[in-house]
Amino acid sequence: MESIIHPRVLIFLLLAIGLITLPHINHIPGPLFATFSFLLAWRFICIWKIKYLPNKWMLLLLTIAAVLILYNQHQGILGRDAGTSLFVIALALKLLEIKTERDLYLVNYLAFIVASSQFLYQQNILMAVYILFVCCVLLATLVSINSQKPEVLAALKTAMIIVFQALPISLLLFVLFPRLEAPRWMLFDQQHSAKTGLTDSLEPGAISQLGLSDELVFRVKFTAELPPANKRYWRGPVYSYTDGKRWTEIKRSRKHKTAEKIDYKGDQYHYTLMMEAQDKDWVFALDMPASFPQALRKNADYQLINPANKHQRTEYKFTSYIQYNTGRITETERKQNLQLPAEASDKLKQLVKQLNGFEQPAEVFIQALLAHFRNENFHYTLRPPLMGEKPIENFLFASRYGFCSHYATAFVYLMRIADIPARVVGGYQGGEFNPLGGFLEIKQANAHAWAEVWLKNKGWVRFDPTAAVAPERIEQDVNIDLQIATGIVNFSPMFTDASKALSWMKQARQLWGNVDYSWQRWVINYNSENQAQFLSSWGIDDIKTIFYWLLCSIGSVTTVLAWIILRKKQQKQDEELILYLLFCKKMAKFGLVKQAGETVQNFSLRIQKQRPELSEKVIEISRIYTRLRYERKYKEGDMQLLKKQLSEFKLAK
Repeated sequence: MESIIHPRVLIFLLLAIGLITLPHINHIPGPLFATFSFLLAWRFICIWKIKYLPNKWMLLLLTIAAVLILYNQHQGILGRDAGTSLFVIALALKLLEIKTERDLYLVNYLAFIVASSQFLYQQNILMAVYILFVCCVLLATLVSINSQKPEVLAALKTAMIIVFQALPISLLLFVLFPRLEAPRWMLFDQQHSAKTGLTDSLEPGAISQLGLSDELVFRVKFTAELPPANKRYWRGPVYSYTDGKRWTEIKRSRKHKTAEKIDYKGDQYHYTLMMEAQDKDWVFALDMPASFPQALRKNADYQLINPANKHQRTEYKFTSYIQYNTGRITETERKQNLQLPAEASDKLKQLVKQLNGFEQPAEVFIQALLAHFRNENFHYTLRPPLMGEKPIENFLFASRYGFCSHYATAFVYLMRIADIPARVVGGYQGGEFNPLGGFLEIKQANAHAWAEVWLKNKGWVRFDPTAAVAPERIEQDVNIDLQIATGIVNFSPMFTDASKALSWMKQARQLWGNVDYSWQRWVINYNSENQAQFLSSWGIDDIKTIFYWLLCSIGSVTTVLAWIILRKKQQKQDEELILYLLFCKKMAKFGLVKQAGETVQNFSLRIQKQRPELSEKVIEISRIYTRLRYERKYKEGDMQLLKKQLSEFKLAK
């Protein structure tokens, strides 16, 4: 019956379930979370108003209604989101059925499943700490169920001790137990965690919208020195086709052709890149990647593609060169990168002619155009005006205010008018260095667009017209904090008073970034491949050796823990037993010898009958000893009190 369940246990359990389910407010549809909250509040009221608990028919109606809401919100009951919602609603309904101690156990175990489901959505260290905490609360609930007088703090303390005692073995299992990779068809769809950034089309102003986002795209850690700041171009999609307003990729090149062989020159850079989940299959490597994992492929535009894990956080190892020659260009590529939507206007042709684009070599025209951007009052801004139906002309001859995409698209357009193959490349430039972890953080605010021009005997050569207008954009890190706070482009991290005010936030963010990076690398990304590499460094190369290490390690840790736990308990018991045996020796001098099998209470009663004058002292000594010896809850000063009583008893001899 429900009367046998202590109300304090129910309150503790319901509060724990509320904590467990709270983070799901971002994952479960509003009507379903409202249903859960309603049922939880109902069960809280029924702790004191038992008569309000639903009968079996009402419970059946509630279940049917909950399933209908679930189906309406998810169009089914299968999948990650629907499955999580199903467990949460089932947990709430089960709360209304609690009548016996058995029901408490079932609810508790179901709550553990709901708690672990949080990792289907978030795997950061904060969520791990939170789940560890709520698991301690759930375990404390089990402790309370088995306590005659449930106390919250005592139960939490016991639960935390149990959890921390289990951590060493958990760590050993995590490191040594073989990582079993689920078949790809069994993996949950992770598109929900993908982050939107660059797209497969580019319009002037599109990238400027990312300039106010501090969302992380990837982190990079170099094995040696970092490349110069003005060479940190992280290559992404290539936009070759334009309708005059929008620039897009040429899809067939990505599907049917791989990149030509490249002649790499100069210094090479080895680095590890951890890519956050994206909604595209792009991997942004330092331009130009020479070696990369076999899971990736390089398309005809020298962009790296990962069709397998685009919605997962993944780590890659690369080698890149910042000097290279891509070689020849095919006739098809030439046509693609000379394409214009229509005949160029007279104003645009006149500008090309003015800059000697039709007469001089390509290199001369390029330098003349860059000088034009630099000297003719062009401005770099995150908030350019609208460009209308003719964005290239409006930008070049009217507004002259623009972001990197404005400069790159205008540059490429003029190149094509001059019959020079050119294209726009999207990606990221720069990155903020984290001195604590020694890695670069590249965020959406680092999104950038530049131009590539094909030159004879040099191949595709990068030119960044933005650098002609705002060289600090390339030479210095973007001050993301100040840029987001003010909406104004800023490249000097600690230059203004506002920036100084944000410096402590930047330091805190760097510290957290270092912690999060280590967590992602060594915990979340600890898959079978990384495990094999780690264990190989210790000479553990086969499954048989792994299991030997696992058994020996767990055996050793278990032995040490058992020795520590039992030793402490034995020390406490020995001390109190020694003191009581001393008391028995004192009583033997009075002719009262404790018989074999005689309990402490019976011995105390016999002493009181034969020596009434010692009753008060004997009762107190027996009571304190019994509490120390047999009761789980004893006072911290009991041992000292027992010693004092024995000392005074000696004086009373």
